[in-house]
Amino acid sequence: MSLSERARTGLREMPSNAAWLLSQALKPAEGVGDTAHSAVSAARDQRRRAGAALIDSVPVGGDSVDIRMKRAREAAERARDAEEQAVAASEEARDRADHARKVSERGRAHLAEVQRGTEREVKQRVAEAQRAADEAVRREREEAEAEASEQRQQAQAEIDDQVQDAEREAEDAQARAQELVADATEKLAEARQLAAEATDAARAAAEEAHRQARELADEAEQQASEADARIEAAERLRERSDATARDTAQELKRVANGDLESYNKPDLVELASSIGIEGRTTMTKAELVDAIAKASRTRQ
Repeated sequence: MSLSERARTGLREMPSNAAWLLSQALKPAEGVGDTAHSAVSAARDQRRRAGAALIDSVPVGGDSVDIRMKRAREAAERARDAEEQAVAASEEARDRADHARKVSERGRAHLAEVQRGTEREVKQRVAEAQRAADEAVRREREEAEAEASEQRQQAQAEIDDQVQDAEREAEDAQARAQELVADATEKLAEARQLAAEATDAARAAAEEAHRQARELADEAEQQASEADARIEAAERLRERSDATARDTAQELKRVANGDLESYNKPDLVELASSIGIEGRTTMTKAELVDAIAKASRTRQ
C-alpha cells in the first residue's frame, strides 16, 4: 500500500510538473502564433491521458499491484514523451517565429531598398524627360528663329526692291522734267532770236513801217514774256516733280512698312494720284488702302 501510494502521488503530480516545464519552455516563444498554441493544446491532451492512466493504475477489481505499477510507468513514459514533444514543438515554434521575424525584417529592408531604388529611378526618368523637353524646346526655338530671320530677310529684300523701283521712277520723272526744261529753254532762245531779228528788221524798215515794227516788237516781247512764264512754269514743274518723286519714294517706303491705315482719305487720294490709280476720287478709304497696297506689290 505504501508503494502504491507513492506511485499514485508521483503519477498524480507528474502531469502538473510536465505542464510547468512546458510553460517554462513556451515563455520565450510567446506570441509566435498557431504553432505554439497547438503545442500547448497537445500537452493538455497528454495531461488528460496521463490522468486517465493514473486512475487506471489504482487497484480495482482483481488486477495486481505490479500490473497497475507497470501501467503507471508506461503512462509516465508516455507523459514524458508528450512533454518532450511539446517542448520540441515550442522550440520549433520559437525558431519559426524568429525566422518569420527575420524574414519580415529582411522584407521590410528589401522593401525600403526597393522604395529608394524606385524613387531614384523616378527622379532619373523625370530628369531625363526634362532634359529631353528642354532639348526639344531649344530645337524648336532655333528653327523658329531661323524661319523668322529668313522671313525678315525676304521682307527686307522686297522692301528694297520696292524702294529701288520708286527711286528709278522718280529719276525717270526728273529726267523727263529736265528734258522739258531744256526744250522750253531752247524755244525761249529761239523766241528771243526771232524777237531780235524782228527788232533788227523793224529798225531797218522805213519810217512808215515803224508802227508795224513796233507792234511786231511788242508781240515779240509778249512772246518772250510768255516764254519766260513757260520756263518758270517748267522750273516749278521740275521742282514739284523732284518733290513728288521724293515724297513718292518716302510714301512707298511707308507703304512697305504697312501703316496705310494711319493715313486720312485725302492723303490716300493724293498718294493714289502719284502712282496713277484710276477712280481714286470715288473710292472709300478701305478701297484706297487696298488699291495702293496692290499697286505697291505690282511695282515690285
